[in-house]
Amino acid sequence: MSPRAGIDIHIVMKVVINIADQHGAGAVTIASVAKELGIKSPSLYNHISGLDELKKKLAIYAMDELHHYIAQAVKGKNGEAAIHDFAISYISYAREHPGLYEATQFAPEGEDAEINEASYRIVSLVMDLLQSYHLPQKQALHTIRGLRSLVHGFATLERQGGFRIPLDLQESLEYNLELFLKGLSYYS
Repeated sequence: MSPRAGIDIHIVMKVVINIADQHGAGAVTIASVAKELGIKSPSLYNHISGLDELKKKLAIYAMDELHHYIAQAVKGKNGEAAIHDFAISYISYAREHPGLYEATQFAPEGEDAEINEASYRIVSLVMDLLQSYHLPQKQALHTIRGLRSLVHGFATLERQGGFRIPLDLQESLEYNLELFLKGLSYYS
């Protein structure tokens, strides 16, 4: 059986990205993608090996987009300003593209070199932003974990409606970033 004319992996991925961005990463299924393409589900296997491949490609795309989004926000900055703008842009991306952001959390069974490489580009970017703090590598990695916990936790709780107290969210974010940055300057 040959693939349907006009459909290739690039078209398939455009549909996958659109579904995730509009309806969430969980809405990406073989059936939903095939329906959007106007083909039967089995025909999609002419282009991909299965749902795990779609999710992996989506995760890599989303991580690359997140990296680009952050890199633009922090370009030419360092120190507190860079870390602050990293956090703000990270959460802005999660707000603007909740389904794609959700896809950045995809972790396939076992090790995957492409997923690890896409993820490491973001870690490497933050390592560069932390250079002005002169942290040993191990401490810098602990710092990155703490920062990621702060921004991912905030973005996830916000998306899921976890902040119910009527208090300005941006003010809460800025307050917690300031606490993090003060703690970081104390240890550096």
